[in-house]
Amino acid sequence: MKVILLQDVKKQGKKDDIITVSDGYANNFLIKNGLAIPYTKGSKDVLDKQLEKRSNEEAAYIAECEKIAQELSTKELVFTVKTGAQDKVFGNISSKQISEELHRLGYKIDKKTIILNNAIDSLGTHKVKLQLHKKVVCELKVTLRK
Repeated sequence: MKVILLQDVKKQGKKDDIITVSDGYANNFLIKNGLAIPYTKGSKDVLDKQLEKRSNEEAAYIAECEKIAQELSTKELVFTVKTGAQDKVFGNISSKQISEELHRLGYKIDKKTIILNNAIDSLGTHKVKLQLHKKVVCELKVTLRK
């Protein structure tokens, strides 16, 4: 029996896959537990429309992320920090602080999307990567000064 998966099913397939399984497994487990629906022409048409809608939404989201990435690549965040002897910075700048500063500028960037390869703990300009989407990565300048 052919079914369309509504959720990921271990060792069977991922969401929206069309798979062929035994009638008993399909009726008694997959369909009964809401993990799949029977494959029909109507359900296939609905699935195609949903996939097309999702791909259009994904393309729009990627375009929005690219626009934000282009804007952020020209920006520079400046942090004023306290320093000790020989201009050694007390502490460092975290992804949370960068995220808060971006929020203050009007960008809703989650701190989890900020990739810090090295600690930002010295005066000067540092480049920080932002992964806004799997396909969209940009660099942001972060400057520390006294």
